[in-house]
Amino acid sequence: MTDQELQQQRAHIWHTDGHPISTVEDARGFVDSVGLCLMYPERSLPQTPTFLAAYAGSASRLPDAKHAFADPRTREATELLVRLLRERSAFEASLNGSVSLILSAEMFPYYYALVSDRNPKSPPRSKAQGIMFSPLAITAFEAIQKKGPLSKNQLRQMVGREMSDAGLDRALGELWAILKITRVDYQEGEGAFWDVLYRWAPEKLKEGLDISAPEAISALVSKYLEAVIAADQQEVEELFSRFTSRSKVREAVKALLAARELSFVSVAGRTLIRLTPIVEPQRSRVHG
Repeated sequence: MTDQELQQQRAHIWHTDGHPISTVEDARGFVDSVGLCLMYPERSLPQTPTFLAAYAGSASRLPDAKHAFADPRTREATELLVRLLRERSAFEASLNGSVSLILSAEMFPYYYALVSDRNPKSPPRSKAQGIMFSPLAITAFEAIQKKGPLSKNQLRQMVGREMSDAGLDRALGELWAILKITRVDYQEGEGAFWDVLYRWAPEKLKEGLDISAPEAISALVSKYLEAVIAADQQEVEELFSRFTSRSKVREAVKALLAARELSFVSVAGRTLIRLTPIVEPQRSRVHG
């Protein structure tokens, strides 16, 4: 495989070949095909499909998350994504607070299995999954659990009008990081609406609770490689280390290679990892 062939195959799958997604059916098909993607381009994760690029039909001259508000395509792409969120054919998660990850309904339970505290109905402990939770985060969870879905403005009315935007955003981010809550809607003038995940998507949550961490990593890595065709192991680790340890990613890749579910391929002098191609069995000829 040449590097040009690799880029052409990615562009086709990622809809950056001049064929943008423009309808909710297109958007659903894109998210289902890639399994997981970023909302906006991220410089540290260049080998990852993005929803905005698929909407634009091109990967050139796209804003990152910090500058997306000034691009008119952002609003249109967001409206399309919100429709997927409302129908639960896609789910949104947060990587390190600043990067939005979009997951298909099929892949979401695997992600949940990795990042959740596996106690969906209980308020978060002061420290869980490596996150220190503020008292406000616990109060916000209880308010959303009781009255959700709630917008940030509605939540402020319940937990204290004097609460700053930054403090409330931080509390919501803490809860979102381990999927205690999830964004379920967006309305002009009101912003995002949040609900507890166990009420919003109980079936997907139940699936996630039955999945082990190694199984989850293997499924997500395999789906990622299906979408990017082939990738360097460092590229795989760079994405997945945002929500699990690099050592666990290496173990999963090693196990998949040993099981021959993954294999190596040379691309422009680089050794990359890919899903092992399925070889169709040859039909034997019957001689008369």
